[in-house]
Parts: sequence; structure tokens; C-alpha cells
Amino acid sequence: MRDVSRSVEFHTRVLAATVHYSDGDFAAVNVGGVELMLHADHTYDKHPWHAPLVRGDRRGVGAELRVFGVDPDALERRAREHGVSVIQPASTKAHGWREVMVEDPDGYLWAVGVPA
Repeated sequence: MRDVSRSVEFHTRVLAATVHYSDGDFAAVNVGGVELMLHADHTYDKHPWHAPLVRGDRRGVGAELRVFGVDPDALERRAREHGVSVIQPASTKAHGWREVMVEDPDGYLWAVGVPA
């Protein structure tokens, strides 16, 4: 994460996450029953990912983070209220899942939904 506090704000305001812990380097959150850990970019300073992170290369392209059990219509409303990019508005898919897709501050795509 480029900015853990900004990411935590997205997770709580848009994804309705519960925050277990958060500081400038790390956060532990729960989104729809899924436990997640968020790490600041600088915590990877000894890792091969560090160079692309500090160069500012685009992240998240091709990755979808999917969470089942989060109301997509409510999430879309929250996203729009907070100026978050709605990539795909809430809709019911042929596979029977009502979902919405939003982009987080680091460019990752979140697809969340419920049974239609």
C-alpha cells in the first residue's frame, strides 16, 4: 500500500471493513468475513518488489479481489459518496451473483456481491 491510512479509510468507508489494528506500516482488517493484512510499500525494502513499488509502476492490473457476502448496492452507494471509481455498477450476473466492482486507492479491483 502506498498509504496504509488511506487504504484503511477505503476499506472502512466503502467495503464496510472492521479494523482490528492499524498504524503507518500495517493494518489488519476484516471485509465480509475475510481477514486481510495490509502492508506499507516501505516494508518491502528488502524484497524484489521494492523497486517496482518505488518506481510507481501500476499495480493490480488483472487482479480481482472477490468477497462474497457484501451488499453490492450499498457498497456502490458508499463508493460514489466517497468519490471511489465504480468500474462496474451493481448488476445481476447470469451465474446468479449480484455484484459491483470498485477500484481501491492502489488500483486493485474489488468485486463484491451476494446471491441474486
